Amino acid sequence: MNRRIWPFYLAAWVPVFIFYAIATQEGLVHGHLELGKGLKNAGLILGPGVFILFLLWPLTGYFQRVGRSTIAVLGIHAGLALLFTLFCVALDYVVIFHFNQQNNDLSEVVQMLTWQSLVYLMTYAIIAGIFHAVRARETTRLQSIAISQAQTLLAKSELTALRNKLNPHFLFNTLHSIIALTRKDSSAAETALLKFSDMLRYLLDTEKSGDSMVMLDDELTFVRDYLALESLRLCTRLTVEWDIDDAVLCRCVPALSVQPLVENSIKHAFNPRSQPGTLKISAKMNEDTVSMEIVVSDDGPGSNLYTVKNASGLGVKTVERRLALEYGERAKVEIHTEPGAGFAIHLTIPLKTD
Repeated sequence: MNRRIWPFYLAAWVPVFIFYAIATQEGLVHGHLELGKGLKNAGLILGPGVFILFLLWPLTGYFQRVGRSTIAVLGIHAGLALLFTLFCVALDYVVIFHFNQQNNDLSEVVQMLTWQSLVYLMTYAIIAGIFHAVRARETTRLQSIAISQAQTLLAKSELTALRNKLNPHFLFNTLHSIIALTRKDSSAAETALLKFSDMLRYLLDTEKSGDSMVMLDDELTFVRDYLALESLRLCTRLTVEWDIDDAVLCRCVPALSVQPLVENSIKHAFNPRSQPGTLKISAKMNEDTVSMEIVVSDDGPGSNLYTVKNASGLGVKTVERRLALEYGERAKVEIHTEPGAGFAIHLTIPLKTD
């Protein structure tokens, strides 16, 4: 940042030097322009001030590092502004009235130096203000980057937690069901093992690639494998209805954005009760909003919405946070539930158009 500001700072002074060199020409009204002499005077009068004022850049950085109060900073700047003005006015007097040997009336000298003093005070204030504003903007930018990186790391850590989460009860029950199945139907047991290995491969592949986005088709394949293994345990208690629009299968979604919602329904709508139930999974294209709408619903016992939003579960909350990080306010997660009225989660995922 220190190296980048030098060219901008010096470039900003170039028109000031030129204007000063022309405006201070005594023969300008008669058409006589001595630009060389004007630039020399501008260099002698403005040059030292230009380099002195640049010292405000490291000074503002020091104030930022030590965290000085606003009153203390203003007090220090006020004192330095007065010293800078006195120095520049003295330099003006020496250059104009001694180097150029001008003979002016004392009242004219006082009037001119008074105006010059005001100009120097305003110049100091403007430069100091600009430097503080530049540093504040840079600080805000760096803070935004840090916040964004922290949010990304949080999303990655939560995704890792989801990958590693595959409920221990699910793993235990699945392996137990497969073992029991080997005694009855070895072919079905082999199919179940293949589906189980496909699920683990999906988790490993998404982790290895480092890409948090997958095609919806791959995510739904993972969900189908998950439900196929759960059906070994739930048997006829679980009925799944699919309503998938082929147009959205090739669209990308965050990995593990649907499976945690399905697992949530299995956990709360099917595990606690013995009667059969229906799980519905739909994915549609919404042409009006250029988005994908995914709904996971069940006809289970439902719950109080306040209780759901304050629950300690990881799955649904992580999906909501990851959609917010990826798409901002364009993505929506809506939960519809009441005691005895089932449970539905509605995802709205904006489509990225080329």
